[in-house]
Amino acid sequence: MAGHVQDRWYKNVATPDGGTTRVKTDRHGSGMRYRARYIAPDGAEQSKSFPDKQKRLAESWLNQIAADLARGQYVDPAVGKVSFKDYATMWLGAQTTEQSTIDAIDQRLRLHIFPHIGSRAMSAFLPGHIRAWCRALQDAGLAQSYQRVIFANVSAIFAAAVDDGVILKNPCRASTVRPPKRDTRKLKVWPEERVFAVREALPAPYRHVVDLGVGCGLRQGEIFGLAVDEVDFLNGTVHVVRQVKMVKARLVFAPPKGGKERDVPLSDSVALALAEHITQRPPQEVTLPWRTPDGPPVTASLLFYSRERKAVNRNYFNMRIWKPGLVAAGVIPEREAGERFQSSREHGMHALRHFYASVLLDEGENVKALAEYLGHSDPGFTLRTYTHLMPNSQARARRAVDRVFSKGADPDDGPETAQKAPEVA
Repeated sequence: MAGHVQDRWYKNVATPDGGTTRVKTDRHGSGMRYRARYIAPDGAEQSKSFPDKQKRLAESWLNQIAADLARGQYVDPAVGKVSFKDYATMWLGAQTTEQSTIDAIDQRLRLHIFPHIGSRAMSAFLPGHIRAWCRALQDAGLAQSYQRVIFANVSAIFAAAVDDGVILKNPCRASTVRPPKRDTRKLKVWPEERVFAVREALPAPYRHVVDLGVGCGLRQGEIFGLAVDEVDFLNGTVHVVRQVKMVKARLVFAPPKGGKERDVPLSDSVALALAEHITQRPPQEVTLPWRTPDGPPVTASLLFYSRERKAVNRNYFNMRIWKPGLVAAGVIPEREAGERFQSSREHGMHALRHFYASVLLDEGENVKALAEYLGHSDPGFTLRTYTHLMPNSQARARRAVDRVFSKGADPDDGPETAQKAPEVA
C-alpha cells in the first residue's frame, strides 16, 4: 500500500501497563470516518476520505495509487479537478501557430465547446460525455467537415492534458467514441460555361481573379496578395510567396497556407490576360504588417486592390463583388430586400481551384505535381479530394487506342483490311 488509512473516529491511547487501547475521538460518529493518505512523487501529501464501513475501499484506493506509481501512470487527483474551460484556455494561450488559427480555435471553443463541456473537471470526463457532446454538434446542424475540425480541437486539448499529467486517458480516443463522419459528398466541378459566365459578371478590375483561380489554382488570399514582380512572364511561372489574410479584424500579409511557398506554371493564355489587366489597371504599392497587426510593415506592388488603393478585404469582396457576380451569372438567386444572399459555400472562389485541378487531371497530370501546384503538403489529401475526377482506366484505354488508329492516314490500311481474307491466285 502506498500510504496508510487513518481512522478518525478512534485513536490509540497508552495505558498504565505500557499497552494501548482504542478510545473514541471528539469526531466519533460525524463526518467521514477513514482518511487514506499517501506521499505523491512531488513530496506533497495527498488524501481522500471515505465513510464508515468502507475501510476496505480506502485500502483498495491506496493499492490502486501504488500500482499507478509503479507503472508510471500516476495522475495527481488535485490537478485533474481543473475545469475543461480553464485548462483549454491555458492550452490555447501557449500555442505558437498562426494568430489567425488561434483566433479560429478560440471562436470554436466559445461557440461550440465551452457551453457544453466547459465546466466539467478534466478528471471527470467519461466517453459518454464526449458522445453526448458529439450528438449536440450534429443536432446543431453544423457541416460535417466543421464538426470534425471542432472534434479535433477538443481531442488535441485532451491529448495535451495526458502529456501534462492532468488526466490518464484521452476520452475522445475511447473505442466507443466515433468522431464526426467525413463528408462523403463528392465535390462538383463547375462547368466551363459557368466559369466564364461568372468571369464576365464581375466588375472589370476584378475579372482577372478568375483567370488566376482557374488557370493557376491560387487561393483567394494568394490572388489578393500577388505582386507584379512575382509573375515571371519570360519563364512562364507564378511565384506564390504571400497571401492577404484577416487577423483580429485587420488585414495582414502572411506566407501562403502552411508556410508553403511554391511555383505554379503560367500558361500563355493566363499570361496574356494578366498583361491586359496590368495595362488597364497598373499595380499598386500596398503596405501591410507581416503576419500580425503589430508585425513589421511589408510593401508589395499588388495586381488587385480596392477602390481606395488598399489591399482587398475578403469580406467586402465576397459580399459586394463575388456574390452579386454569382447572381448575375445565374448561379444563386437574387436576395430578397433586407435578407442575406443564399449560402453558397460550394460556390465560393475555392470552386476555381477545383476547376483548375479537374483540368490538369483530365490532361493526365500526376497527383504529386498537382499537389505542389495547389500548395498541398500531403499529396494523399489531393488524391482523396480529387480522385473521382481522375479519368478511369477504361477512358484512358479508349483514348490510347483512338490515338493509335487516328494516325493511320490510308483508309485501306485499317482494321477492316486486316479482317479481309487473302485472295487465292
